[in-house]
Amino acid sequence: MQGGERIIVLGGDGFCGWPTSLHLAQLGYQVTIVDNFARRRIDAELGCQSLTPIAPLATRLAVWQELTGGCIDFAELDVAAAYDELVRLLVRTAPRAIVHFAEQRAAPYSMKSPRHKRYTVDNNINATHNVLCAIVESGLDIHLVHLGTMGVYGYGTAGMAVPEGYLDIKVAVNGGDIPLQIPYPPNPGSIYHMTKTLDALLFAFYNKNDDLRITDLHQGIVWGTNTPETLRHPALINRFDYEGDFGTVLNRFLVQAAVGHPLTVYGEGGQTRAFIHICDTVRCVALAIANPPARGERVKIFNQATETHRVIDLAHLVARLTGAEVRHYVNPRREAAANDLVVENAGFLRLGLDPVRLSDGLLYEVLDIAARYADRVDRAKFLSAARWRADIPVDWEGEIERGGVYPS
Repeated sequence: MQGGERIIVLGGDGFCGWPTSLHLAQLGYQVTIVDNFARRRIDAELGCQSLTPIAPLATRLAVWQELTGGCIDFAELDVAAAYDELVRLLVRTAPRAIVHFAEQRAAPYSMKSPRHKRYTVDNNINATHNVLCAIVESGLDIHLVHLGTMGVYGYGTAGMAVPEGYLDIKVAVNGGDIPLQIPYPPNPGSIYHMTKTLDALLFAFYNKNDDLRITDLHQGIVWGTNTPETLRHPALINRFDYEGDFGTVLNRFLVQAAVGHPLTVYGEGGQTRAFIHICDTVRCVALAIANPPARGERVKIFNQATETHRVIDLAHLVARLTGAEVRHYVNPRREAAANDLVVENAGFLRLGLDPVRLSDGLLYEVLDIAARYADRVDRAKFLSAARWRADIPVDWEGEIERGGVYPS
């Protein structure tokens, strides 16, 4: 038990925020969820619902209280706009920590149109800056834990393991070398990733100027959907996005295989990405809260990822398990056809994280969820209309001659 200390979870109704809120409540924290239901409204905009049926938040919270006797509080407000309300909430609740998920989280969605680009920048940057300003104005010593992304590093081939936020360099001066440690150079690949890069600059400033205690979690692509807490009752089930804007690549492959749709591989599939299971996401957030930086310490950065895989290898794995066809589509992104990615992740391992590794058994669990709710799948939503530039062609059919069933 954590002595009833208060934690505010911004974006606590979302894919990562909901299971994190339950996990923290299970650990004994007093949790307040803050959300404006923007993600639910985007479902309506896209005309696509979560694969799993998501109960209204009021129902979710009532079921949790009935099961556990614990009350998770809720405040509906827009963190990017309702600054004064946010300050009052902090002063009233005096939280030990704020977990910040309150940002538009999808790269394809951020690239759909000028409107989506502007919304992503306005929402994400204003939300982060409002949180930082509000902490300072409250006068409270609140630890901010932010969910960032591995994508701030870019997806080129670095030729080395990507460090956890800071890079050791030497600068040649007057015939000698001066050792320095600098923030790892960012290389964002979308408007979404750029907002996370700008977040990092805001964190560095408020950490230096106001001594705010900040932890930035550079998270890999999340797969899976449920945690021990969300499995306790059907009304607690987590959302599962499978469409082309918000559906993460492995989850999308598993749903496609479950309904007999070709696996949608963009380009050659040589892109290497970092991954983490949703169960490890919630554990990492809890570990970050329990191990805050000291007052005056620089921004603490973790690479919140447990393994790396090439996209084509994941497609072949799913095809081997299910017999699905692998089909290649024109890549809508401006990125290298292939890259290597090695990630340092010793920070959470030192704190005791025992990672969930990709395995056939866990994949079958997710496939079972996909099959159970197959009647909710809209096959027309697997591909996104988002394009990084207008001159990239829209490919709805795929290059069929390069597909085929992966040999067992």
